[in-house]
Amino acid sequence: MSDSKELTIAQKAIGDFAPKLVELTDKVLFGDVWKREGLSPRDRSLITVASLITGGNTQQLKNHLHLAKQNGLSEEELIEAMTHLAFYAGWPKAMSAIMFAKDVFTSEK
Repeated sequence: MSDSKELTIAQKAIGDFAPKLVELTDKVLFGDVWKREGLSPRDRSLITVASLITGGNTQQLKNHLHLAKQNGLSEEELIEAMTHLAFYAGWPKAMSAIMFAKDVFTSEK
């Protein structure tokens, strides 16, 4: 796990249950892949949110919506991306994502 005192999201969620997956998430995915040059964190967040929506993986969407906002995407841009995806990923997936995002965004206010 991490050397820092603050636990990562993965550590909090599954650290005691699946420590190797946490290690890969923290060190490889977020410690390496997300840090690579070539795409900005903002672009990586937009791609990740779109990928989660197209795959119907709304359970992973909450943390990535928060991360997307930290990386510079506005709620309006995320909503627009979900609206656009309705025509490429499917209406039900986009509607599920938009309803989920509405709950996430309104709970933050």
